[in-house]
Amino acid sequence: MDQKVAIVTGASSGIGKQIAKNLYRNGMKVYALARRVYAMNELDDLGIHTMHLDVTDHDEIDRVVSQIVAQTGRIDVLVNNAGIGSFGSVEEMTLTEGEYEFKVNVFGLVKMIQAVLPVMRKQHSGRIVNMSSMAGKLGNMLLGSWYIGSKFAVEGISDSLRQELKPFGIDVAVIEPGAIQSEWKDGAMDRMMEASGSGPYAKLARRSAAFFAISYKFAAAPRVVARAVDRAVFSRRPKTRYAVGTGARPALLMKRILPDKCLDAFFEALNKYAQQVVNRETSQNR
Repeated sequence: MDQKVAIVTGASSGIGKQIAKNLYRNGMKVYALARRVYAMNELDDLGIHTMHLDVTDHDEIDRVVSQIVAQTGRIDVLVNNAGIGSFGSVEEMTLTEGEYEFKVNVFGLVKMIQAVLPVMRKQHSGRIVNMSSMAGKLGNMLLGSWYIGSKFAVEGISDSLRQELKPFGIDVAVIEPGAIQSEWKDGAMDRMMEASGSGPYAKLARRSAAFFAISYKFAAAPRVVARAVDRAVFSRRPKTRYAVGTGARPALLMKRILPDKCLDAFFEALNKYAQQVVNRETSQNR
């Protein structure tokens, strides 16, 4: 039997790198794709194939996927892990910044799916795993409208796609991480403070930064997400969704049972408390 082939985008660090390692250790031929090829030397050393890919470059996606198919003759798994978090007020973030967030998180994801589907349909088999977030169900992250909107889109696209591809033997699953140890948080907060760290939303920006600073002290390891991807890929009957990582399951449970304004009040109180903790820690360290 030919060795099964997996493609993982955004594989140069954190979650994506761990997903690539897990799939490789489970016997798959793995192609790890990212812009920062130099950061994937560790994967090369393991025997994982690494290639450059910018998911906003649709022509490059076609070239890379065609090259993989030419080498292997098949694609069994696509893990759409590439993503970016841009936080900041809607008023202050430019449309160009918002468009780029959707280019990476939504349109890049969809283009990857379009590129692999002809092969998967021909095989009458395949697994597509889309990396969403607890934010794909929970719109209560301060100054996160663009990011949250992109992840809500991933959730909706995945639901529709799951039904669309069922007749062709292709499964679609969504991963919904909570707080995970990665570079994502620092980049998201840096962009938020650049956009909204001064001006009318500065107070909310500081409060949001405090919430992330506290919550990410308890962040889960990337292997938690990688194991969820393993279940989505190797289970005979995969679930449609896997909520994993710090805070994901409790938050999504509250979303189901609490009225919207009660949930708003809960997260407002949580953000205020986080800021008090950060302020107290700052005062003690002076």
